[in-house]
Amino acid sequence: MKIDYLMHCGSDDTIANTARVSMEEEGNWNETPENYTKTKRDKLIKYLAVHKHTSPFRHNNISVRCAVPIFVARQLGKHQVGLSWNEVSRRYVDTKPTFFTPEEWRSRPDGSIKQGSGTHTIPEAQGYYDKVIATCVESYEAMLDMGVAPEMARMVLPQSMMTEFVWSGSLMAFAHIYKLRIDGHSQVEAQEFARQLDTIIRPLFPVAWEALVGEVK
Repeated sequence: MKIDYLMHCGSDDTIANTARVSMEEEGNWNETPENYTKTKRDKLIKYLAVHKHTSPFRHNNISVRCAVPIFVARQLGKHQVGLSWNEVSRRYVDTKPTFFTPEEWRSRPDGSIKQGSGTHTIPEAQGYYDKVIATCVESYEAMLDMGVAPEMARMVLPQSMMTEFVWSGSLMAFAHIYKLRIDGHSQVEAQEFARQLDTIIRPLFPVAWEALVGEVK
């Protein structure tokens, strides 16, 4: 599972300047005249975040390329507002699929909890997983060889198959994703995605990202 930086526009400076438009003011934060010190810029950004004045955080764009298993991609795909998503499609490609393998197989949660994982591991599960993957790949390739359309043959491939997509959105949109997916109640794999997202975005917008999401927990 991996996230790669593609491009971005905007900075902490542009977020602060966007906010100042409402007062018909704009400062060049790369210079340091008395009225436009970076200390004042940072205070303004933090004020906007604390008081939920979120529109200035929506005037920028970040694009990343993500390689994740389908079961993680479908969780992330629930986030739509302020984002755009283009994914590889097995309607058009029939290259050999790859699959995600967890470092350990976690047990079910204890008691009446319906989601998440327990504290124990079940290493014996790996053998069953390997057999299923082998069967699925063999069936997929056999169906392609007999002339079945890729858009139909893909139906036998499991949720652990890796997929790739380009995801673009505003800083505000990605901050919302991060806060939800880094939470300890999220699936472990989704938390890993959030950590990688943080590693990419925090250096691009250090003041604004910190104001929106805080330190990594």
